[in-house]
Amino acid sequence: MGLAKAVEFFALDSIQGGMSQFYTPQKSDETMLVEVPGNTVENLFVHHFQTDQLLAVRGSMILAILCNREYHYIPLRDRCPQVLKIPPGIPHAAINPNSESCLLVNAVLRHGAAHPKDYQPLSPPFPYNLDLACQQLYQPLAD
Repeated sequence: MGLAKAVEFFALDSIQGGMSQFYTPQKSDETMLVEVPGNTVENLFVHHFQTDQLLAVRGSMILAILCNREYHYIPLRDRCPQVLKIPPGIPHAAINPNSESCLLVNAVLRHGAAHPKDYQPLSPPFPYNLDLACQQLYQPLAD
C-alpha cells in the first residue's frame, strides 16, 4: 500500500479480567478526546512535530491519508480496538459519512514545539473518492 514506513495500524494489547477486557492505553505526551461530527468531510492538515495515535471509542469514520499523490482510506471503528499511528509530515483528513458523530482518543506524541502551520487546513489537491472511502468503512469486520 506504500504506507508501511509512514503510517502504522495495530491492535491494542489487552488482558482478560473476569468478564472484562482491559486494554493498555498508548503512551503519550498529551491525550485528547476528538469528536468528528456526522456528515463531515474535512480538508487535509499536517503536523510537523507531532505523532497522532488515534483510537475510535464511539462510532466510526474514515481517515484519508495522502501519500505519493494518492489517497488511502483507513476506517476507524469503535468495534475494532485498533490504533492508527500517523507520524509528522503526513497529510490527513477526517471523513465521517455517518449521521452520528465519532469520538476518538488521540494519544499525541510531541517531537518539538507546535509549528505555526499545524492545524491550518490545506485544500485537497484533488477530490476525495467518497464512494471508495465509504466502501472501506462499511466492509464487514474480520472475525
